[in-house]
Amino acid sequence: EDVARAATRIRGGVVRTSLHRSHWLSEICGCEVYLKHEQTQFTGSFKERGARNALLSLSEDRKRLGVVAASAGNHALALSWHGKQLGIPVSVLMPTVAPLAKQQKCRAFDARIVVHGENIGEAKAFAESSPEFADMTYINGYDDPEIIAGAGTLGLEVVDQLEDFDYIMVPCGGAGLLAGVALTIKTLRPQTKIVGVEPEACASFTTALAHGSPIVTPTVSTLADGLAVPTVGSNAFLVAKEYTDDVCVVQEREVALSILRLLEHEKVVVEGGGATGLAPILPGGQYHNQVQGKKVVVPLCGGNIDTTTLGR
Repeated sequence: EDVARAATRIRGGVVRTSLHRSHWLSEICGCEVYLKHEQTQFTGSFKERGARNALLSLSEDRKRLGVVAASAGNHALALSWHGKQLGIPVSVLMPTVAPLAKQQKCRAFDARIVVHGENIGEAKAFAESSPEFADMTYINGYDDPEIIAGAGTLGLEVVDQLEDFDYIMVPCGGAGLLAGVALTIKTLRPQTKIVGVEPEACASFTTALAHGSPIVTPTVSTLADGLAVPTVGSNAFLVAKEYTDDVCVVQEREVALSILRLLEHEKVVVEGGGATGLAPILPGGQYHNQVQGKKVVVPLCGGNIDTTTLGR
């Protein structure tokens, strides 16, 4: 119900992205590969779905007081853009490592940018404890129920666009997208296998499953920087563990190869986190043998990759 409500709320405000069969990737992977092009959202990622839903869920008083979030990338861009469209003041806490280009884009959307802390955790702690943000609504980019429901609308679209499919490979960082998509697709297509995919450099969902609850996971630098969330969301974890069939951890070279194959064969630029779902089904991937002859959906979650990273 929450996902259906979110779909109605955001209709007309976010792009209904295309889903198409990739001829060349299907040939390479030995299965029918369907790509969901979330990188074509205005700010370049699926995060717009949850951001707009969360903003529209606020009361008029809360809208007037504004919202605050901690983000170094796609959530910040999505919230800033939709805040501008809806006339809701947005403040974003960004760590010092946040790319300058993303800071500038958020400012171009009239968001107030405050650079604080060495990582997202420090930025988030400051946003939640500083008196200047006390009256604002804090919007967690992967764990608020409205964010998860908004992410679930991606799953609704896939079900509407493709009559039947065997697998969907969902990139996992804070687990908000995995939770929303898994809940939606398992409700409507229970026979479909839901596989979460996360980078070895920050396998926080796998660690949480082993521990039984979210726990801080050691993180190292990764091409899939958008998935480098040390602790998965508590709400997202409860939903995702219930509806996800398996979790696959991929190595850094597999993420790099996924970006390259999408560039070579689809002529699309996708960021590391957005390309991660392709990694397990490529030759040599953990799911390559299992998916032979099957229909597999791969959401391309975002396209905001730095040109220097892409060149490397």
